[in-house]
Amino acid sequence: MIRSMTGFARSAQTSALGMLVWELRTVNHRYLEVSLRLPDDFKSLESELRQVISSSVRRGKLDATLQFKAAPDGAATLSLDTTTLDALILRAQEVSRRATAHGGTLASPTALDLLRWPGVIKDPEIDRTPLLDTARQTLQSALNELMTSRSSEGQRIEAMLASRCQQLATLVAGVRARLPEVRQKIKARLEERLGQLVLAAEPNRERFEQELSLALSKMDVDEELDRLASHITECGKALSGDEPAGRKLDFLMQEFNREANTLSSKSQDSETTRAALEMKVLIEQMREQVQNIE
Repeated sequence: MIRSMTGFARSAQTSALGMLVWELRTVNHRYLEVSLRLPDDFKSLESELRQVISSSVRRGKLDATLQFKAAPDGAATLSLDTTTLDALILRAQEVSRRATAHGGTLASPTALDLLRWPGVIKDPEIDRTPLLDTARQTLQSALNELMTSRSSEGQRIEAMLASRCQQLATLVAGVRARLPEVRQKIKARLEERLGQLVLAAEPNRERFEQELSLALSKMDVDEELDRLASHITECGKALSGDEPAGRKLDFLMQEFNREANTLSSKSQDSETTRAALEMKVLIEQMREQVQNIE
């Protein structure tokens, strides 16, 4: 299956403790690179969440952000650590007495001063296990949406690549069909030149055959055409396979380009040269799209 490395997904879910929102963005990259931004209360999940992401996404640069907005608690109450508060009051009274004994005075702490003392007000104990479970579920939902987005874009790329492969196959078949005519034209051209050089002497047919054989070997492109046809077949297999094909297709694009360049350099015919140039245009169009395949 062909998947694009470009995609976006957003998934939100509300629990009793607040609302969780995952946002995922991916762009093309040679390998998988995950950037994970989590609120402090969710840091303990980082390693686990990275594994969940890597089980779904194989390649690409992925930015994953979790946002958490706590639910307002209209019935919120303050819980006091009375042990700490009693000890604090006693110590404040003791300090005040000592100050008086030395001829000084100290203002007694107000109730608000006492409440501000660290540890006097206890943070409510909240079971965050359900909240962490919701974060996991919401991430999976976002990943499913992301993979759907990447698959949809991948189908468009697959259709484009299949079309270009078909055009390449047509060009390869056209060049192959034209080879006998090209070889005949080369032979005719050499015979014409040979006739112009011969004055009174008898033409050296053996030398002529050698020159003809040399010229034909220089423009022999059967091997390049065979390899191009083979690469087209392999490209089709990669497009229809179940595994990520981006790296294989990237390698095939390099091989396509190599054979098209060789075909162009060996060409002894304007039509073959034109076909080779058309091939290179198609290959470049394919290469640009392949860079975005997982």
